[in-house]
Amino acid sequence: MIGKLARRFLSTTAVTGTLVLGLGSAQVTADTLADAMVGAYTHSGLLDQNRALLRAADEDVPIALSALRPIINWTGSITQEFGDVTSQAGISGSAESTDVILALSASLQLYDGGADRARVEATKETVLATRASLLNVEQGLLLRAATAFINVGRQQNFVALSQNNLRLLQEELRAANDRFEVGEVTRTDVSLAEAAVAQARSNLADAQRNLIQAQAEYTNVVGRRPSQLSPLPGLPRTETNVASAQAVAVRNHPDMETARRQVSASELLVTAAVKDTLPVVSLEGALGVQEDFGNPDSGRTGSIGVEVTGPIYQGGSLSALERQAMASRDASRGNLHNVRHGVQQDVVNAISDLEAARASLAASERQIRAARIAFQGVREEATLGARTTLDVLDAEQDLLDAETNRIAAQADQYIAAYSVLESMGLLTAQRLQLPVQLYDPAAYYNLVKDGPAKRSRQGRQLDRVLRALQVDD
Repeated sequence: MIGKLARRFLSTTAVTGTLVLGLGSAQVTADTLADAMVGAYTHSGLLDQNRALLRAADEDVPIALSALRPIINWTGSITQEFGDVTSQAGISGSAESTDVILALSASLQLYDGGADRARVEATKETVLATRASLLNVEQGLLLRAATAFINVGRQQNFVALSQNNLRLLQEELRAANDRFEVGEVTRTDVSLAEAAVAQARSNLADAQRNLIQAQAEYTNVVGRRPSQLSPLPGLPRTETNVASAQAVAVRNHPDMETARRQVSASELLVTAAVKDTLPVVSLEGALGVQEDFGNPDSGRTGSIGVEVTGPIYQGGSLSALERQAMASRDASRGNLHNVRHGVQQDVVNAISDLEAARASLAASERQIRAARIAFQGVREEATLGARTTLDVLDAEQDLLDAETNRIAAQADQYIAAYSVLESMGLLTAQRLQLPVQLYDPAAYYNLVKDGPAKRSRQGRQLDRVLRALQVDD
């Protein structure tokens, strides 16, 4: 009976090893890692939220550009006058009249030293910074989806391993009871087996709880419950040289692009603040019509002229705004410095995690081989009376721990590999070639950058785009 149990345990743990290598059985309808990422990309409300924030930032460009374009306004008024008047000669008369006035006014800024143009360019830099922030959100989402997929596989294997372990320990307990009845072992041996079964039940309950939580995270990120999981693909190709990976990250990471664009925008705003002290030249024009229904007289007026204005003293606000813009520029430069070092540190952390996971996986493979041989030897020695039940249970636990370590190490290796890609700025739907309709952040900007009129052809096209972009809960 002991030899039979040993062979069954060894064959069961070998099957579990196959599960670890696959992280789930392949089925026709099984979810793949790519499916999880695609689901997250198409389902995420976080992406929708940040895309809407980008569209809001896009609108700042035509708003800023409007200061450089003609401004036309209309005015209309109706005034009713009533009452009586008496002349010096004592003649009384009615003072009732109705005045109707319609007027158009127009202005065009001809020169302001380039302050508003600098603000337009600063707004464009802010748009590019917001695009990079959206890309960083995408990276974080795809890493979260990959982690959720891998963790579901990890917890499924933990549950399978715990179930196998409980089943074998229950057989061990039955064997211990049988041997106790014939006097081969003591009551202590039976109690040890009972304690091991109770611990295995507790471990299984923990594993099942962790699986439920991993499935809930997957559902949250991907938008549907996980089915059977396909085997993991090969590890993604990543850079393992820290210096090379850091160089790529500094060039490509969205956080770096965001920080660089913020520095450019703040420098342009400093330029605008400096130029706000220069004169402003504007072309002004007006047309008006006045009708008095109580008087046959009416009038039509028009004017056109050039207006030059400039600040003399505004209570110190202009100089304060200039200093404020300089301080904001210095802050953005400091942020760029911090972001660069943070990105470089993230690369070091991700690569070190990957190397540690690889070493742990290799060590767990060796540990499994040694633990399996040790368990088989202790089992055989126990049949000869040279080992106790406690020795057998300890050896069985060592083998279980080794199998658990291998599952964890393989999952950690995959998560670390995708974390390296994320730290370098390479974990995007486009670079991963995911089968999704990629979101084009420039498409909306190109529709609105020139400030189309509401009733123009481009304005109607923009309305259709906005209706298509509306998100239903």
